[in-house]
Amino acid sequence: MSNSDLADALLQACQQRGIMLATAESCTGGMIIAALTDIAGSSTVVDRGFITYSNEAKTEMLGVSAATLEAHGAVSRETAVEMAAGALDHSRAGLTLAVTGIAGPGGGSTEKPVGLVWFGIALTGRPVVSECQLFADKGRKFIRRETVRHALELGLRALAADQAAGVAP
Repeated sequence: MSNSDLADALLQACQQRGIMLATAESCTGGMIIAALTDIAGSSTVVDRGFITYSNEAKTEMLGVSAATLEAHGAVSRETAVEMAAGALDHSRAGLTLAVTGIAGPGGGSTEKPVGLVWFGIALTGRPVVSECQLFADKGRKFIRRETVRHALELGLRALAADQAAGVAP
């Protein structure tokens, strides 16, 4: 499935549940929200996209704790979770997708190599879920495109799991 098809499926799933969607993006710089808003009619589901490339933006726009950033860094499970929760708190969305990672070509380390991306998924009334992926270092464009794909897939999975758990739309 293409990213466009995944974005369309996620918009339809949100529309069927009657919820809005927001993103909190760092390494993708708005590519997830762009994939969603490229689709006609997305305004019925998309609330907003937070592009929080700097640590200051993460703190100011999403409420990510400076202590979290100091202790764990911008590319961490803790930061992704706080980004997703912050997007939920600072929007009308019922589902938020957050990403923070190292797209390269530089910026990686032994502990946090190029291609490392943390995802946070928040759904109203549920604990924030996080997941880490290490994408192959096939260039910045590849890593960012795969990050968008994976975030859209995680959004679809979160809604499907929530529905399977018997939560009413």
